[in-house]
Amino acid sequence: MEKAKYSMNAKYFLLFIIVCLLISLAFERIPKTYRTFMPPHKSNVCSSQISDQTITPLNNTKHFMVSAFMDQRVKGFDIRIISIFRRDSIQPLHCLFCCVDHLSDTTPATVLVHSDHFDFPYGTTDVMCQIPHNCSATHVTLVPDTVRPTNPTWLPLRNKKTHEKNKRFEFNFTVCISTLFGGYNNVLQFAQTLEIYRLLGVGRVVVYNNSGGPELSRLLHSYSQEGLVELVQWPIHNYLNPSHGWHASEFTGDLQYYGQVTTLNECIYRSMERSRYVLLNDIDEIIMPYQHDNLTSLMDTLQPQHPNTGVFIIQAVIYSKKTTEESNKGYVDAWRHVPGFNILQRIYWEDRNKDQYHPHKMLVQPSFVEQTSIHQVVKAFGENYKIPEKMCHIIHSVTNHPIERPLEELHLDKRLWDFKDRVIPRVTEMLRRAGLLSSEEEADG
Repeated sequence: MEKAKYSMNAKYFLLFIIVCLLISLAFERIPKTYRTFMPPHKSNVCSSQISDQTITPLNNTKHFMVSAFMDQRVKGFDIRIISIFRRDSIQPLHCLFCCVDHLSDTTPATVLVHSDHFDFPYGTTDVMCQIPHNCSATHVTLVPDTVRPTNPTWLPLRNKKTHEKNKRFEFNFTVCISTLFGGYNNVLQFAQTLEIYRLLGVGRVVVYNNSGGPELSRLLHSYSQEGLVELVQWPIHNYLNPSHGWHASEFTGDLQYYGQVTTLNECIYRSMERSRYVLLNDIDEIIMPYQHDNLTSLMDTLQPQHPNTGVFIIQAVIYSKKTTEESNKGYVDAWRHVPGFNILQRIYWEDRNKDQYHPHKMLVQPSFVEQTSIHQVVKAFGENYKIPEKMCHIIHSVTNHPIERPLEELHLDKRLWDFKDRVIPRVTEMLRRAGLLSSEEEADG
């Protein structure tokens, strides 16, 4: 009996030794990149180093992180970090996560530099990672694979809500205005554009502000307080020498147009959980429906006809600054001292030459977009559709136009005047709130 008991205990002991050996061998086969850099810590380790900046330098690299989002639309990945990378200095990186109750193992990062970098040294970059098992991630950072993280700077993870098919959005339409720079101060055009967009159904305008002029800054503050404008400070000049132009062959600098591509992509992801549609256009452009009263009725017509389409392409049309007796009917005397020009006087549009580049912009469903450039979506999950120009086009009121054509070559278009009676009092009120009208001008308004 004793012999049988001893034999049974010996078998259990031998089995225990074998299991320990197998676990040890299995651990040795796990790639080092998946092992924990340091023992688990409580989540308060992350809280002291959370970035509150829109541009965050990545330690021990020449790169910058902008913002991090949950994104499980691409198989094998859970998060996407919008970044700006030096293209000739790409190195292996790993994601480190702050979980609810501990610091995670690292996971290898996939670095995807956007194709539209316009030959500048720096380009918009997506960094993709998986979240480790048993980690309810709240923050993320990037670390080089040869460096242990010491005081890493964390980015909060956004867009953590579940993607629902029939989700109710906070906004139907958001406009993304990328990078105001160079002291841009066309206050009057900006205020008119915002008020017309409001009447068209836009509920939110995201503005990336690098260096708007003093009067425009006051107006932006008023709109931000009211809730229409979401103002994102964009101090890219503190980190890089941003270019004032679109291509490195013509303009010097580190990054195209103050990071225009980066901010457009950031705005799409920033809006993905909040807005059904996003309009990607410049501050001097208005996406204008011509056969519908507003953008809602336009898209209620188009979307059922094109259910798999997430990118709607819209042609831009240049409107001349030609002044005539007719165009002067849009003049408002109360605005005479406000910086900028009055787009209600821009009522003549130009034909394009056949050999001339035909620029266009886009109205998109954010969930269909993976990467965008300025005039085209580079990676998407659905189809494109170009809206007929007679149904909808962009009213592009440029500040400087190299060639002014004679009146007989222009076409009359008073579509903006359909909004005139509602726009004028609203613009006057917002200018007053921003302190941009004298008491005499207020009385005139």
